[in-house]
Amino acid sequence: MGFEELLEKVGGFGPFQLRNVALLALPRVLLPMHFLLPIFLAAVPAHHCALPGAPDNFSNQDAWLEAHLPREPDGRLSACLRFTHPQALPNSTLWGEGQDPGEQPEGEPSTVSCPQGWEYNHSEFSSTIATEWDLVCEQKGLNKATSTFFFAGVLVGAVAYGYLSDRFGRRRLLLVAYVSSLVLGLASAASVSYLMFAITRTLTGMALAGFTIIVMPLELEWLDVRHRTVAGVLSSTFWTGGVMLLGLIGYLIRDWRWLLLTVTLPCAPGILTLWWVPESARWLLTQGRVEEAHRYLLHCARLNGRPVGEDSLSREALNKVAAAERTVRRPSYLDLFRTPRLRHTSLCCMVAWFGVNFSYYGVSLDVSGLGLNVYLTQLVFGAVELPSKLLVYLSVRHAGRRLTMAGTLLGSALALGFRILVSPEMKSWSTALAVMGKGFSEAAFTTAYLFTSELYPTVLST
Repeated sequence: MGFEELLEKVGGFGPFQLRNVALLALPRVLLPMHFLLPIFLAAVPAHHCALPGAPDNFSNQDAWLEAHLPREPDGRLSACLRFTHPQALPNSTLWGEGQDPGEQPEGEPSTVSCPQGWEYNHSEFSSTIATEWDLVCEQKGLNKATSTFFFAGVLVGAVAYGYLSDRFGRRRLLLVAYVSSLVLGLASAASVSYLMFAITRTLTGMALAGFTIIVMPLELEWLDVRHRTVAGVLSSTFWTGGVMLLGLIGYLIRDWRWLLLTVTLPCAPGILTLWWVPESARWLLTQGRVEEAHRYLLHCARLNGRPVGEDSLSREALNKVAAAERTVRRPSYLDLFRTPRLRHTSLCCMVAWFGVNFSYYGVSLDVSGLGLNVYLTQLVFGAVELPSKLLVYLSVRHAGRRLTMAGTLLGSALALGFRILVSPEMKSWSTALAVMGKGFSEAAFTTAYLFTSELYPTVLST
């Protein structure tokens, strides 16, 4: 008897599995709030060089800025330069009593970088890491690098958690992910320098990778094959909830430290929910821990209303399943490329996942230029994911995984490609195409999760 037959006895889809999905919903909600946090955390508000000595109660602010700031080729006032000496403007009186424009050198007026820092427009964000450490102009690369550091941490953490969860168990490593995410998130919010923030955010990415790697196996290893699609689509809606919730929290909390604190603190109650999260019975059997697996399986049968007693779910049967599971050689990442067929599958999945991630995060992290404020854009981008889930569910049932994957990727490419060709003045068309691209990219993302886990042998996919 194999594990699938064992799971059929205790119920492969019922109250036990639905409760498990609900208990594991919190990590799925937290992930997008951290992954997409740079939208608000690293936002760069309008800014210009600090101009000390502005006259009190000066009414003609535009003329004052015009005299001190050069213009860029597109006509906007420079955000990174100021005139060495204020420029006298015709038909304007910029200097009150005691103010002197200084000597005006002949020829092209000279400019300097902002020697006294910057002034920021705080109407949309009261504080971001850009305003905290002046990550603008020459330092703007450091501001963008924080997302790179974070996702580099996710990459390293995914590899580490994949190995460690197979060795020490899913539930135990999920606890590690919760605790480390909480501690490192609090440390990031308390950062006193950019270096400290960059390091703690990188480590937070490593910790959060545990959610992405562990939550799915904990769900799938308790589900029968027939219901994995519906459960997978249902679970992915919690991600969409996190996307929309981030827009609401970002609107209510405009300070980056409090925002980061708010999306981190839910890890604390998440730790408590682990008391009710079951360990994977399949993993327990591979480790020879038959008694623990027996206890969880009986609990599953009781919640699902299956008439399974101590005798019908005998230790002898479990020992046979455990022996069969242990005969399978411990997998490694090299197994993904060991045979020609697996090598072909792995390379195709890598290309597909590159396209999925590139389109999804490329659209999700760029919410400018849509004619909407950043908070409304985030809400719309989250809302469009809901019909995408329904599209995936219906499509995979009637058209299959492969056609759904190809169609959603093609739809994303066409929508985003046409958006590039649309004139900047056509805001409504640009917005509509961006929203369509986001919907298709999310549909591709959901399909990729369902499809990839089914392309590999169970020992490799879970």
